[in-house]
Amino acid sequence: MGKKRILVVSQHYWPENFRSTDVCQGFTELGYEVDVLCGLPNYPKGEWAEGYHFFGPRKEVHNGVTLYRAGEIPRKGNTGLRIFLNYISFPFFATFDLLRLCGKHYDAVFCYETSPVLMAFPAIVYAKLHKIPLTTYVLDLWPENLYSVLNVQNKLLRKIAMGISTWHYKRSDRLIAMSPTLRQRLLMRTGKPEQDVAVVPQYCEELYTKDVVDEDLAHRFGDKFNVVFAGNFSPAQGLEYLVEVASRLRAQLVTGIRFILVGDGMSRESLEKLIKNKNVADYFAFEGQHPPTDIPKYHTFADALVACLVHSDSIGLTIPAKITSYTAAGKPVLCCMDGEGARVIREADCGFACDAGDVNALTENLLRLYYMSPDKRAEMGARGRAYHAAHFDRSELLGQLADFIMEGKMPPQER
Repeated sequence: MGKKRILVVSQHYWPENFRSTDVCQGFTELGYEVDVLCGLPNYPKGEWAEGYHFFGPRKEVHNGVTLYRAGEIPRKGNTGLRIFLNYISFPFFATFDLLRLCGKHYDAVFCYETSPVLMAFPAIVYAKLHKIPLTTYVLDLWPENLYSVLNVQNKLLRKIAMGISTWHYKRSDRLIAMSPTLRQRLLMRTGKPEQDVAVVPQYCEELYTKDVVDEDLAHRFGDKFNVVFAGNFSPAQGLEYLVEVASRLRAQLVTGIRFILVGDGMSRESLEKLIKNKNVADYFAFEGQHPPTDIPKYHTFADALVACLVHSDSIGLTIPAKITSYTAAGKPVLCCMDGEGARVIREADCGFACDAGDVNALTENLLRLYYMSPDKRAEMGARGRAYHAAHFDRSELLGQLADFIMEGKMPPQER
């Protein structure tokens, strides 16, 4: 009897920096054959990754996983219109690309659903046509998450978005949530029986658990207390909070702190303008986009790591991927967000958390870390790393994902 096969549908995949890539490679480590129907890489800046364009390449093999790439309209400029066109173009083209999978047999379909929820449509079509189970991993709850990117106020449009999103979730045989809070929301939204909605937190790649010493960073930035943010620059990240913190530090004549920002995205230009207008450029260093393999050296070098999110009814339902990689890094974490992410930092006792948008509290927490002894900060980081090992172990969570996708077997905490 041959290996069992999984068809994974996700708009975002390598070389874009999404954990869908590591999840699929993890499935191959567990002995499954994996094919992926994905888009052409252009996230986050909306420009084709090197070597890609609209016409291809349309088929690749990456680390033992076969990729079938569907066309999509890139997010170029990250305007509301371009993001909308990007959102609808992938499911449109990918549904026609299902014809490329004719003659193949899969035992299960798995949709790794970030944004948009529309990416689940080709997975729904394939699963229903071939009468095989579909499991959707809900990483961004729609339409709520949409409103953190596009300012949709029209009541009719919001009602339509809610109906479309709920339709997609209901058509999935099983759903996976990242937290118990999100699970309850999905149960209410879909009316599914409890055994069809599981909780499996996101893990992070094992590379984030390793210390990587980089002498160049020490040479360039070793003169100050460095707070690192690594990730996508988007409106939801609340990076403007850091600018307000810097203004307060300047007012208090605190000059020994620097924010190192690693990444890129649609909010970079507006962030740089805000920094200039507030006259706090000397508090910031922009390092640009880096591959995931570079991030551990920034984590290792950092005196603290920072994660912010704007207030949102949906964002607080999930544990951000950044929180799992930060706890793995073994450094103190400054957290300015609501809900599950803040809960993890408080529960792990590996840093300080405050409500989304509370810049005064964020400033106070930063100064508490700044004036804390290095030994105390090291103890905080060690507690985070221990919490990560207990709650976000890669092999354990991969096994839970595979068991639920293939057999409907609930994770231990849900049985």
